[in-house]
Amino acid sequence: MRMYDIITDKKRGKELSKEQISYFVCGCTSGEIPDYQTSALLMAIYFNGMSEAETAALTECMANSGDKIDLSVFGNLSCDKHSTGGVGDKTTLVVAPIVACCGGVVAKMSGKGLGHTGGTIDKLESIRGYNSSLSEDEFLKQAKEIGVAVIGQTGQLTPADKKLYALRDVTATVDSIPLIASSVMCKKLAAGAKNIVLDVKVGSGAFMKTPEEGRRLAETCVKIGKAHGRNTAALITDMDAPLGYTVGNALEVMEAVEVLKNLRHGEFEDICVALSANMLSLCKNISEQEGERLAREALSSGRAYEKFKQWTAAQGGDLSSLKKAKYRFEVKSEKEGYIVSSNAEKIGLCAAALGAGRAKKDDKIDFGAGIEIVKNVGDFVRKGATVALLYASDESLFPSAERVYSEALCFGESAPKKKPHIYFTVK
Repeated sequence: MRMYDIITDKKRGKELSKEQISYFVCGCTSGEIPDYQTSALLMAIYFNGMSEAETAALTECMANSGDKIDLSVFGNLSCDKHSTGGVGDKTTLVVAPIVACCGGVVAKMSGKGLGHTGGTIDKLESIRGYNSSLSEDEFLKQAKEIGVAVIGQTGQLTPADKKLYALRDVTATVDSIPLIASSVMCKKLAAGAKNIVLDVKVGSGAFMKTPEEGRRLAETCVKIGKAHGRNTAALITDMDAPLGYTVGNALEVMEAVEVLKNLRHGEFEDICVALSANMLSLCKNISEQEGERLAREALSSGRAYEKFKQWTAAQGGDLSSLKKAKYRFEVKSEKEGYIVSSNAEKIGLCAAALGAGRAKKDDKIDFGAGIEIVKNVGDFVRKGATVALLYASDESLFPSAERVYSEALCFGESAPKKKPHIYFTVK
């Protein structure tokens, strides 16, 4: 078998066999196949797509390319949630303790942020002392005792995906539904959970720009999960504007704590409840409505907050250490009217420019930097009123960040029509 022939077949629109895909993934992982041939195949896939069988095979081969986590000891109670990435997306911080205190087991690996999207591990590591590098034995022990453990992805989990993603990033082949779906699902399969709920973001701050694109990705991921014996569901949720009222690591943890304490309500809480309800429905074999009832009771009773404190303390985190960056700047509105849209990607880039994100994977993060949104989509704003608070450890960052934030807002004479938080659910 030759890589040249595999590239040629896909270039001509032919369906690749499982043997061809296995050969490619093994050779890519080992380094035997050079990057230029891997890149050529990725571009051929980008233009000609992949069948369901090809996508399933690619996912399986990447999942098998490295270590796997065995969660079978938890039976059907093990569950995982994955978001395709967004701005202000701190749902894991609320969903994981809700599900855990309702009987599910959330033994989860999460990633760090890059570009305008934030990473769950960055948010958790803004809690001083939080250890995201537990051994496998420690990870499983905590999940058994507490019901929740969240760590960073190990270097040996799906190495093929790491290699392919790095090349997709520099060859403009990221936005391919088969490649996105196989990348998402291979990590979920390798991480071992029996039940998987996906939060597929759509809008200006997401890879998928329209609900229809999100639905196609969700349907592909759900099919892959079910084909590999995992109970899988997906919610297509809005990411035209940031989720919640904060963007930035410590700030987002603080907001999550407010929701867990039943002090803040709104879109962010509703999405967390919906995700929790779907996870509980799958892992406890109950209706989604009963899952929602359990989730809201966990919040209103304070049990979810107690579970959050137990979880973060078990991994060494000191919640009292959370703090905002030293300097604060008020962004004043230059216009009067209703905020009709808020570009999530631009606001994410604004937060990153303040120090809350990375341009390169090795960049350091200022955990206290970020944005508090004072006026959101639908609010009426008078000229000169404060629309946001910026936080940074360096005052010189404020002028450019202010400009980016102001450019993200669009004003109109009348309030915008309300959009749904959740467009579809795919099961």
